[in-house]
Amino acid sequence: MDYAFHFYNSMAETGIMMALERCLGETQAPPVVLCIGSDLAVGDSLGPIAGTMLKRNPEFRGFVYGTLNAPVTAKEVKYINNFLRKTHPFSKIIAVDAAVGEDSDVGLIKVSDCALRPGSGANKRLGKVGDVSVLGIVARKSSFSYSVLNLTRLNVVYTMAQAISDAVSTLSLRTCDSHKVVNK
Repeated sequence: MDYAFHFYNSMAETGIMMALERCLGETQAPPVVLCIGSDLAVGDSLGPIAGTMLKRNPEFRGFVYGTLNAPVTAKEVKYINNFLRKTHPFSKIIAVDAAVGEDSDVGLIKVSDCALRPGSGANKRLGKVGDVSVLGIVARKSSFSYSVLNLTRLNVVYTMAQAISDAVSTLSLRTCDSHKVVNK
């Protein structure tokens, strides 16, 4: 099941949170949020910005991998699944990444109840990660995807990251209200 919300919609945060809740189902363990991307291109920084926002949010209850200070890039993706499954065996993994798409899709935040394949917009062949995926479509797809990611507006990426991090933080409070989990 896929859900999509435009980042300018004032109800996007609530919609993202409800879609994640539906996709994750019943879970007692704190969520693990894997924020994929790099700060070397503005358009690819959606994940690390969202991860940094989550890390700095005192209300977030869960675990974050991938921030501006310590990004998880395509190079680490092949190792991260094993690490996360061993480190957090009872937690669901929410994978967050930037994506490219059609002109009409730019600005959409898509939540899916399946893993994501990072780097597919740049024709990279990497393994799937996560139990649930959150993709922010930051630019239109072209044969020069990396160049397009460098020309993406920071405000678009930042606003999308804020909506995602706020939704995940609210979800973590609802999910973990009976657990005392500290932000790690």
